[in-house]
Amino acid sequence: MYTIDGRVRYSELNEQGNLSVTGILNYFQDCSTFQSEDIGLGIAYLQEKQRAWWLSSWQVVIDRYPKLGEKIKISTWPYDFKGMYGYRNFLMQDEAGNNLVRANSVWFFYDLEAGRPVRIQAEDIRGYGNGEEEKLDMEYAPKKITVPEDAAEGEAIVISNHHIDTNHHVNNAKYIEIAREVLPDTLTVKELRAEYKKAAVYGDIMIPHISRTEEGYVVSLCDPEKKPYAVVWLEADPVKR
Repeated sequence: MYTIDGRVRYSELNEQGNLSVTGILNYFQDCSTFQSEDIGLGIAYLQEKQRAWWLSSWQVVIDRYPKLGEKIKISTWPYDFKGMYGYRNFLMQDEAGNNLVRANSVWFFYDLEAGRPVRIQAEDIRGYGNGEEEKLDMEYAPKKITVPEDAAEGEAIVISNHHIDTNHHVNNAKYIEIAREVLPDTLTVKELRAEYKKAAVYGDIMIPHISRTEEGYVVSLCDPEKKPYAVVWLEADPVKR
């Protein structure tokens, strides 16, 4: 397990004064990135080998949103490696050790030069542990998200520089942020899932297709031919929806 400490900043808040969904995802991404950097398997290592870890899916369960100034602890650990896939848990806790946010993620190892996924080699995961750590206690949802047939088409979004990360495509958290921004401001997200289909890059056109469900919403972020870049499922808190 790898852990970092944090404190909720004003710049990370949503309108209700809580850490935003984007803020939660950024803490998780930063935590796993710092782990990779600290064991020598970070961005420089991956760029030299022409490799990348690309996210295939998220599942994030929000037990309680931390508030402004609250001290938090963020932890992550890979619990399995199979073929080209890596499986990683995340946990955010308060000072007393109470769970705030729990998450599961599935990643795949990608050969940038060949343009295809590749099997993970022992040298690529040295320092991460044996991949047999205990899985986080949560109800694991399937990776695939069912997309309703009925959907309302939102306004097109042009991918800009602020969406892009060091992999030269839209950052994982930005897809969630785009999906969240096309939904009602009053929506409080209790759980979210994301299934990533293909990478969007600078200048691409992204069109949200929004479906209302019993639990909340499904937002398919698609290209002009209606092929999805990502599908995002959001469950609303029934008390605060």
